[in-house]
Formats: sequence, structure tokens, C-alpha cells
Amino acid sequence: MADRTNPAEDRVSPSPAAGTRTLGARAPAVGGDNLGVIATGDHVRINQVQAVPFPPPDRVRPAARVVGLPRPATAVFVGRDDAYRGLEQALAASVEVVVSQAVYGMGGVGKSELALQYAHHARDRYSLVWWITADDPGQIDAGLAELARHLVPDAARTATTEDAAAWALGWLRAHPGWLLVLDNVTDPAHIGGLLGSVEGGHVVITSRRDVRWPGATATLPLDLLAPEAAAELITTVTGHDTSADRQTALAIAEELGFLPLALDQAAAYIRQTRIGLGTYLERLRRHPARYYDKAADGDKAQATIARLWDITLDTLSDQAAEAVALAVILAHYAPDDIPRVLLGGMDDEIEESVDEALGTLASHSMVTLTHQSVAMHRLTQATVLAHTPAFAEDQDHSVSRAVALDWLDHAMPDDPASNVGGWPLWRSLVPHVEALAGRYRAERLPEKLGRVLNQTALFLHSQGEHQRAQAMLTTATTITETALGPDHPEVAIRLGNLAVTYCALGRAAEALPLEERALAIAEAALGPDHPRVAISLGNLASTYNGLGRAAEALPLEERALAITETALGPDHPDVAVRLGNLAVTYCALGRAAEALALGKRALAITEAALGPDHPDVAVRLGNLASTYSDLGRAADALPLEERALAITEAAFGPDNPRVAMSLGSLASTYSALGRATEALALGERALAITESTLGADHLRVAIFLGNLASTFRGLGRAADALPLEKRALAISEAAWGPEHLDVANRLGNLAITYCALGRAAEALPLEERALAIAEAALGPDHPRVAISLGNLALTYNALGRAAEALAVGKRALAITETALGPEHPDVPIRLGNVASSYSDLGCASEAIAAVSRAERCAADALGEHHPITRSLQHYADHLKDRYGAPN
Repeated sequence: MADRTNPAEDRVSPSPAAGTRTLGARAPAVGGDNLGVIATGDHVRINQVQAVPFPPPDRVRPAARVVGLPRPATAVFVGRDDAYRGLEQALAASVEVVVSQAVYGMGGVGKSELALQYAHHARDRYSLVWWITADDPGQIDAGLAELARHLVPDAARTATTEDAAAWALGWLRAHPGWLLVLDNVTDPAHIGGLLGSVEGGHVVITSRRDVRWPGATATLPLDLLAPEAAAELITTVTGHDTSADRQTALAIAEELGFLPLALDQAAAYIRQTRIGLGTYLERLRRHPARYYDKAADGDKAQATIARLWDITLDTLSDQAAEAVALAVILAHYAPDDIPRVLLGGMDDEIEESVDEALGTLASHSMVTLTHQSVAMHRLTQATVLAHTPAFAEDQDHSVSRAVALDWLDHAMPDDPASNVGGWPLWRSLVPHVEALAGRYRAERLPEKLGRVLNQTALFLHSQGEHQRAQAMLTTATTITETALGPDHPEVAIRLGNLAVTYCALGRAAEALPLEERALAIAEAALGPDHPRVAISLGNLASTYNGLGRAAEALPLEERALAITETALGPDHPDVAVRLGNLAVTYCALGRAAEALALGKRALAITEAALGPDHPDVAVRLGNLASTYSDLGRAADALPLEERALAITEAAFGPDNPRVAMSLGSLASTYSALGRATEALALGERALAITESTLGADHLRVAIFLGNLASTFRGLGRAADALPLEKRALAISEAAWGPEHLDVANRLGNLAITYCALGRAAEALPLEERALAIAEAALGPDHPRVAISLGNLALTYNALGRAAEALAVGKRALAITETALGPEHPDVPIRLGNVASSYSDLGCASEAIAAVSRAERCAADALGEHHPITRSLQHYADHLKDRYGAPN
């Protein structure tokens, strides 16, 4: 399967940098406040990424009652009348309040069946009945996410699990009258947040644990069946109902400890094999209760099921050996919701035999079967794994486990990161990948498992679940390196993918050595002109850009483009990606005019290959618009941003976070055109969309808070900007910790706002802390450090400390010229700040010389009509008027 890249132009920076300040008297704010893309930093691009186009939860009203239960309730439900009435009475309260009821008892005692019976018979009381397997927080989120996909299937097709789950909770809050069943909760802490965040419905919890549950949750213990009820269950299911049969059924029930799951499986076996109750009792007694002797008290249920498995195995081994083999394979997956499409390895003949074997297992109640999925009770699964020779500890390469892995490998859809049509199947496969990986010893992991983990991680990465993806890719890389050696090309792919997750987690410094090693391996193994080498070059360049090392990224991007064009032709979509990445690097180096031509060509290729309304076209339009903004041509950027927004809204709906990114870019263009009021409305909508879909504390919310604050400052409303900047800083510190660069960026923006309010003394410690973070993270000579120095210089000036401002400003200028070159657009900004300090010190000739040079540099780099050039021209005229023109 093809390797996945993470193109730089398709990355969204989570860390907008500190904004820049005014150059001097009468000069407009330059950089972050009202020019270009509002997400600040060294040539940050706001690019669209796929996300969840959810409408507001309160506007989604299903046309009919929603019922999502795992299977029909059994027709034979005996001996639970009192428990059922107790559950019904506990949930008789108004659905205007949250009422939660926990049903607890040992495994196999029928907790889930009791909840299912209630949910089935009481469903007319509720507008929605939804069942969630709740073994762990991940499954709870997955169940909530599935609810979101049921309510808004078209909108949620690209949702991350986290986003979809958050939306589902919002829907439950907005629509009273629902029933939620949380099945097999293992820890009360896993559901405390859920119970605390919903209102207006009923929650039924099933669990093996008798503990204190969150809030006012009442508890209902469920014990073993009474002897007469247990015998009735057997006689009803089997149809053997004479007086003698009832006595024999009672003896069978006693042998099985009156455990409902065991009774149900025994009755199914008797009915399927057409044997008498006496014959079954004799067979059961031939299997001594050896498991009872070994089991702790909490494992008696599993011991009972183990005895039944022995009997069923004896029969099926002779009559349907393929059913036994299938049961062992199924036991290696997660117990619930095994997709039937997974089974058989995409081989038609095998799939037919699997269907027959499933029917046999279902007839013995070994599995629960629907037309789409299979489930095996946890106790049955644990028994199969513990008492099947194929899974003995000395058989690490069991045939059944290898088959389970092979079927997963065949079932995985291609291109997991971008094949949206395959995502629903991917979501159902992930828990089975995780379960199967856990069946292997850490020191004996097969190569194919590495591939399966790699592909699964790429899917998780596309859904924004970067931590889970990183854990899987770490294991996948180790497996591949152990199996193939440290210099194999597949190792390079794994390293590159792992590096991408590090970058997504804001850990580019850790990604860098992985990218460098991946490139070295690919070149040595495949030659310098292989397309995979181009992928490694592009990923390494993207990491360099993320670290502010654009000069080192440039030759890598140029070489990657040359390789891709030669290998795939000049009109291939991958060439457009390479062109876009190179354009980003050119802009970072102040070469926006060269970036413009690349951006135009990338757009043309993408439109020709994918059509004018493809979401990738919107990405290219946005990037081209950003380049126009860098060139001071906001009027040319405007129609591109408007078209990009229209494409994105049409593709993903009006409330998608991707739409929010387009709105933010368009807002920055409006600001550059002096249309701040229109920019404000777009910024407020972008923030609202992001908060409702990603949550109030998501890092992208911090970006839009900062952007909106910048717009407020541009409107002269710094007081309105202040609480937004404070909240953005709090979000960043909570997410990254106090020493992260993103926190430095937020500190700088907050300082800008304090200065705009005339509170420079409060800004100063923020600027000093921002500078210390940047220097510690990047070293003393990094261009990002120059930004912090420049902002600190302006604060010193505002405090009347012009001599300190001059020293700091000169250092910022020296760093910028050395790191980025004397022609970079940031150079005139630094010169303008130095001129302002000279002027405050009364050094007229030095001030005029500095601003004159700044004016020339800006005209050369940005053009005569760029706002920065005009600002410097005005400031130069002001100084000349003040001090007199030089001789």
C-alpha cells in the first residue's frame, strides 16, 4: 500500500506567533493585526483540513423515533419480574431530569439482557433509545460518535471520534426524553463526565462492579436465577416440558450454577443437537468441575462457561470443525461489533463457509449474529482463548491468530488518510486491531502486524487522534525494523509516518532526526531519484519549515519537485502538492513573487485533475490568496478567498471547522482592505463554529480567539480584545505547558493588547517571558527570537526606555538579516523599529538613515504600493518634516 505524506501546505499550524507592532508615529500596525492571514507567525498559512460539518445540535430533530439496540430482546425472559419492575420504577421519573440506574452483578448473570428488555419494551416512552458498549472511555466515545453519525450521517462522515462524541453530548443536552444504556462499565470514573454533562434523559448502567456510582445513581443488584426459573428457561427453549424433563432441567441448572448465560448456551446446544435433557446432563457430568477448583470467586462464571465450551467443542469438532476454528479466530478480536465483511479475508469461497459456521455458532448461542456484525460474549471469548490449545503460551504463532491478522489486513480500505468512503469501515476495525495486537507477546510481533498498525495509525491521524496514532506507529516502526533490518525502505516509510505524528503533536524537534534517517534510508535503498525519496524530502522540508529553518527546507523542496515531475509528469496532482510546498518555503524566505507563479500552477494542475469544485482546489485557492496578501495585493486575494469559502461550504456544510478556516482567511483579507466590520462578523462566525464542533478548549479555538482579538484591535477596541487574548493564553498553557512556543506567541499577543490600552508596564513582563521561552526553545539567533526582540523593543519605547529599545532592536535586525537575508520583508520592519528608537533618543540623522533604508528595502521586497512600504514612506516623511531633510 502506498505511503502517506503529510504535505506542508495541508498542515494547519496550531501555534500562531506573536503579532508585530506599529513601526512608529502614525504608522499602521504591521503583520498580525491587519495584514495577510490573521493567524500570526513566520509565514503561517491557514489551510483547510477535513473535519466535521455538524449543524447546531438543537436544530437536528429526527423525523421518527431513533432506536439503536444491539439485537432484539430475547423472547424467553424468565425469573426477572421483580428486577424488571425495580428498574421500571426507578426510571418512572420525568425525563426532564437525568435519572441513572446501575444494574450490577457477576458476568453472565443477565444484566445486559435486563437492560435490553427494558429498552425494548419502554422505547415508546423515549424519543431516542441508544445502546453503548462502555468497557472503556474509547468505546464510550465511539458509541456517542456513532449516535452523531446516525443523526447526521452526511454531515458526520468525516468526523473524528472526539468531535462526533462531543456533538452527540450537545444533542442530548438539547433534546430531553432519551434513554441511554451504558453496557459493561468497568470504572465509574469513565462515565462521571458524561453523566455530569447531559440533562433531560434516563441512563441505565450495567456493570460487574458494586461500587459508588457518580451523582445520584441508584443501584440494582442482579443475582443468579432462582432454581425454578432456571429450569423453566431450559424447558421453554428446548421444548422439553414433561414433569420428568422439568426435574432433569433443574439438575442441569444446578450443575451450571443457575447462571443465565450458561443456561441459555446449554439450552441452545440441546435444541440444536436434538438430544434429550438426560443425555445432556450425563455429558455435563462427564466434564468434572475442574475449572471451579482453579477459579477465584470472581471467575466462577467463566469456569461454568468453560465446562460448556468443552461439551460444545466435543460435538462441533466432529460435526462442524470449521465452526470451532472460526470461534477461536473470533475470540482474538474485540468482543462486540465484529464486521462480517472482515471475516473470510475477501475470499468468496471462504466467506461462504464462514457464513455457515457463524450459523452453527449462533445456533449454539456461542455468538450473537446480525446481517452486519458478530458479537461473542466476553466470558465465552475468554474461555475460548484460555482453553484452546492453539492459543497455548508455547504457541506464539498460532494459526488462528495469524488468520485473524490476515483477515484484518485484507479488510482494511486503501488510502486510510484520504479515502473518505472507507472511513466508516475503518472506525469499526480500529478496536479489533487494538485487541488483536494485545494478543501477541511484545517480543514476538509479526511483520504483518506492523503493516496493519501503520495503516490504522494513518487513519487515526486523519481523524485527529494523534496520540493513539503515535503509539501505534512506534510499535509498527519497531516491528518493521526488527523484521526487515534498519536500512529497509519500509523502515523509512514507518519513520516518516511517525515523524508526521510528532509534528502534529507540536514536537517537530523530535520529528527531525526521524525524517533525516528516513531520507538517508530511502536514498541508499532506492536511489536518489525515486518518488519515495521525494516524499521523504518533502516531509523533511516541512519539518524544517516548522522549526523556522526555511533556508534549509528550500533545496529539499526544489529537489522533491524535480523528482516528482520527472517520475509522474508535470500535470500529476502530486506535482501540485510539491509546488504548493515550495511556494510556502519561498514565502517564508521573503520570495513571495516567486511563490506566486508556483501557486498559480499548482491551482491549475489541481483544477484540471480534480475538477473546479474539489476541496483540494479550495486549499490551492487559499494558499494562492495568502501569497497575494504577502505581496500587498489583498484585492487580488479577495475573489480567491471567496471562491475557496464557497467550495468548502458546498462540500462540507456551513458549520464545518474547515469552513471556519476559510472564514478566518477571508476575514484577514477584509481587514487588509479596510473592511474591518465585515472581517469582525466572519471572525465571530469562525470562532462560533470552532467552539461548537471542537469544544471550548481546543487549540484551534485559541487561534480564532487571537484572530478575533486582532480584528478588535484594528477597530480600536482593544478593551474587547483583552479577554479574548487572556482566554487564548489560558487554552495554550493548559494544552502545551508553560514553556511551549505557542504560549510565547500568546504572551506576545496579550502584550500587544496591553500596549494598545496604554498599559505597557503590564506588557513588559509578558514580552520578557515570551523572549525567554523563544530563546530556550530555538536558540539565541532564530528568526522567531527576532520577533520577540522587536516586540520587546517597542514596549521599551512605550515606557520611555529608548536606549534599551535601541539595543534590543539592533539585535533583532542583525538576527533577521543573518538568518533570512537582507532582502527579506521582515528587514524593513526591524529597520523601522530601530528608526523609532533613534528618533526617541533625538538621533535625527541615524533615524532618517534607518527609515530611508527601510523604505527602499520594503519597496524592493514588497512593491511601492504595499501597506508596509506606504507606512514607512509616511514615517520617513514625518521624520524629515520633524528634523529637516538631510543635506
